Amino acid sequence: MEEYEYAIVGQGAAAFAAALKADEAGIKTVMIGKNETNGAVLGGTCVNVGCVPSKRLITVGNFLDKMNGKRFDGLYYSTRIENFNKIMQDKEFLIGSMRFSKYQKVLGKLKNVKYINGFASFKDKNTLIVNGHEIKAKKILIATGARAKVPEIAGIEKVKYLTNEEALSVKKLPKSMIIIGGRALGLEFAEMFAHFNVKVTLLQRSDRILPNWEPEVSYYLEQYLKDEGINIITNAKISKVSGSKGAVKVHFSVKGKEQDTKAEEILLATGRTPNIEKLNLDNAGIKLNELGFIKTDKYMETSIKGIYAAGDVTGEPMLEALAAAEGNKATVNAFGSKKLAIDLNSVPSAVFTFPEAARVGLTDEEANGKGIKCACRPVMFKDLAKAGIIKDARGLIKMVINAKTKHILGVEIVGENAADLIHEAVLAVKFKLTIDDIIDTVHMFPTLSEIMKLGALSFYHNVEDLSCCSE
Repeated sequence: MEEYEYAIVGQGAAAFAAALKADEAGIKTVMIGKNETNGAVLGGTCVNVGCVPSKRLITVGNFLDKMNGKRFDGLYYSTRIENFNKIMQDKEFLIGSMRFSKYQKVLGKLKNVKYINGFASFKDKNTLIVNGHEIKAKKILIATGARAKVPEIAGIEKVKYLTNEEALSVKKLPKSMIIIGGRALGLEFAEMFAHFNVKVTLLQRSDRILPNWEPEVSYYLEQYLKDEGINIITNAKISKVSGSKGAVKVHFSVKGKEQDTKAEEILLATGRTPNIEKLNLDNAGIKLNELGFIKTDKYMETSIKGIYAAGDVTGEPMLEALAAAEGNKATVNAFGSKKLAIDLNSVPSAVFTFPEAARVGLTDEEANGKGIKCACRPVMFKDLAKAGIIKDARGLIKMVINAKTKHILGVEIVGENAADLIHEAVLAVKFKLTIDDIIDTVHMFPTLSEIMKLGALSFYHNVEDLSCCSE
């Protein structure tokens, strides 16, 4: 039997952040790898089958689209896919190099952390079984992540389907694809494959894509994606799927009208399920929430004292940076004298389409639901000088403020580089800044980041009547 002060179950963002913090504090720690996500080896989902490979392929697709878009007059330029296999090989090289430099190499330098490649399961609240051996630990962190959820659709078990893992490793581009799900993952894959000249149909159950976002952001992003040839069908109630002659057919209804569509491939972007099957959580008495994820309090502690959980295994929001923050703070809470919580309201999220969408804080509807008398203003990117300079005026910002105090409660942006632009809004929400604080801050001209200042100015002026250098 081996004994440790701290056992970390997992090998992704939350686990590594916890290991780094534990090593820094001189805590005798064991990290136990492997999980149910087949493609997520050392480094977890993000570097292997998530953010890194998807954003590389999205970037390649965006480059293709820009080169073939004929944005600027007086120039002729175009490109095409010469060798798709080389694109995928280059993506694999990126994954391998990042896995080595950011995870394997880092792990090798941790003096107080031992790594074991194996599945862990609970014998009791302080004992884990790993590769047939017992490991005891005073404190335990569960950070095993999540994987793609396969929805209960009639016939789904009889057809070949893709999840994010398989979609990021296709050997050959299909001519057509059906994507089920209209949130971040579905939208990103839809545009990525559309840019690779795949005919894409996206089916979304609700009446709009990104149903939890501001309706203006959802509406405009949907129009931009449709302009690129993506067939988006909302209010789609899927009844069954079937396969024949190398194609998959999806049967669905829209407002009672039966329809069907078929394609070479079908991709499921219908949520995530936690990697907990092999953990034997019942042996430790760990409770799950109503959605089946590990239940934690605001300090990342589970229903059992001394056992913590962080990252995707605890449910939404599932973000790499948030998982790392949770792993770090869970370790501080487990061994430190003070308790740290995360303000989820100031955690940003993004959709890496082109243009991108990003958000932080409360929506108009959420603010009203909390009894806050709020005001909101959408401002279009076309009112930015930089939008005219780069000849891409797609996009808008919607800022939600407390009507009485002028504090910024939430911001959503759709437009080029929205995922980068959102960080000024993150600071505004986190530190309770007002629109006057933003207006009083000199912004570089000409930049896309001026959209934040225009959003603030819109509460005092019609921004269409302002010059480039107002206030």
